[in-house]
Amino acid sequence: MKKAKRFMTGAEIFFECLRYEKVKHIFGYPGGAVLKLYEQLYDVDFLEHILVRHEQGATHAAEGYAKATGKVGVVLVTSGPGATNTVTGIADAYMDSVPLVVFTGQVASHLIGNDAFQEADIVGITRPITKHNFLVRDVKELAITIKQAFYIASTGRPGPVLVDLPKDVINSSCDFEYPEEIDLKGYKPVYFGHQNQIKKAAEMLKKAKKPLLYVGGGVIMSGGTNELAILAKENNLPVTMTLQGLGSFSGIEDQSLGMLGMHGTYCANMAVNNCDLLIALGARFDDRVTGNPDTFAKDAYKIHVDIDPTAIDKNVTVDLPIVGDVKHVLAEIASELSEPLKYDEWWDQINSWKDECPLLYEDNDGRLRTEFVIESLFNKTKGNAVIVSDVGQHQMWTAQYFNFTNPRSFITSGGLGTMGFSVPASIGASFGVKDKPVISINGDGGFQMNIQELVTAVAYKLPIKFVVINNSFLGMVRQWQELFHLEKYSFTDLSASNPDFVKVAEAFGLKAFLVESPKEMKSTLDKAFEINNGPVLIECRVVQEDMVFPMIPPGASVESMIVKRLNSKQ
Repeated sequence: MKKAKRFMTGAEIFFECLRYEKVKHIFGYPGGAVLKLYEQLYDVDFLEHILVRHEQGATHAAEGYAKATGKVGVVLVTSGPGATNTVTGIADAYMDSVPLVVFTGQVASHLIGNDAFQEADIVGITRPITKHNFLVRDVKELAITIKQAFYIASTGRPGPVLVDLPKDVINSSCDFEYPEEIDLKGYKPVYFGHQNQIKKAAEMLKKAKKPLLYVGGGVIMSGGTNELAILAKENNLPVTMTLQGLGSFSGIEDQSLGMLGMHGTYCANMAVNNCDLLIALGARFDDRVTGNPDTFAKDAYKIHVDIDPTAIDKNVTVDLPIVGDVKHVLAEIASELSEPLKYDEWWDQINSWKDECPLLYEDNDGRLRTEFVIESLFNKTKGNAVIVSDVGQHQMWTAQYFNFTNPRSFITSGGLGTMGFSVPASIGASFGVKDKPVISINGDGGFQMNIQELVTAVAYKLPIKFVVINNSFLGMVRQWQELFHLEKYSFTDLSASNPDFVKVAEAFGLKAFLVESPKEMKSTLDKAFEINNGPVLIECRVVQEDMVFPMIPPGASVESMIVKRLNSKQ
């Protein structure tokens, strides 16, 4: 069944399509090629347009919105540089499977390929980093294309879709009808696992002596956290999570081993190395998790559950693939287990690893450390917050020391590792989440990469708490330089060039605080959290030379794990 036809311009059709898709927020920046859309937007009342200060900020904000809510993030920008400025955010969304629809303006159809003013082949540029993209050639194709874009972005393994809109298409008119359903040849996501594979997975669980659930972001995307909790708790299964999987299983549960991988906990990595059954759920065996893939869980029978068949056997060959939606597959496996399973000896071993090498840091010399800042934020919020982390050492310490208890409570750039992600992503999250505080945690380097979006936070009076972990270094790069590059700190020392972040924040219109010692932390957080009519910045000047441990060197095996610094610097 199709909606009744109405004669409309392309600009009118565009917003009618967004209304049918129940879009409530759109992040954008106007320009010549999309002025007809912004003219129409002036009279649109069913959605809120958020004016960012840079198009990269728009895509990261849309990512933050999508990760926080599970809804599709929507972006609208102009042609040429407006479109190319979105590329980093699109690539970031592609790597982390974030559902976005990015609308880019384009020069008029007859000018495409002529090097017209503000022309860029954004379809060609983004082809490798989108789930799909479209160039709309005829206004009659506009409605069906937008419908397809939202469907592709939000189904199966989510991802970004780009729709390029030539100026003449937006200005043209035709009869409008919005299709209720679409059928895309060759695109048929499988949601339920093959029954024989499900039964075999359950049998392997019954036979296993040392099983481990390896949980990725796909569990959160599928809405399968309840199903995960049921399977894990009823059968006392240990759970370790990837960076994107944190929050899928409560970090304060005894069954949580924390994060695995390069900066994962000692007990999680030892469990991976010694398990006899590894069940990967919505994870992709990326290199930061596996290290050397040839030695990763080398003695384990491996089961991989993923809705994307191309992810299976891509990095690590598995013994039992199950293609399907993780939420459904978890429930199907649980239904095959007639009585609870027990693994007492395995838990004795795991608990001994927890005791052998817990997460620790220096806390008796009176100096402020990032780990203490993260723990203070957790204690202040009791975990009831949305944490939006940038990339670097503070990101890893956040993953280690903030015990995430709920899904969609940790938003960060994983696969692409994009510095500058947190400030705009926290803005998007703040539009999507109103019932808990949004905290943006940044390093002093990454914070400066999209610092212009502080203006957006001020303009919309968003009650975001911006925390800047200032060690006057590109901290993670410095750590690698010390460990693997002869302590040659080439172009990572920012101490002579960093601005006064408190003054910068005040110039942007934020209330700002400075913390230089542990004893100042609690009272400063109390003051900051009393301010809810706009954003606040807290600059934390921390120890410069601290490093994140444990650490498995890149491409190495668990046996090479470094658990502490071997010299006297820390």
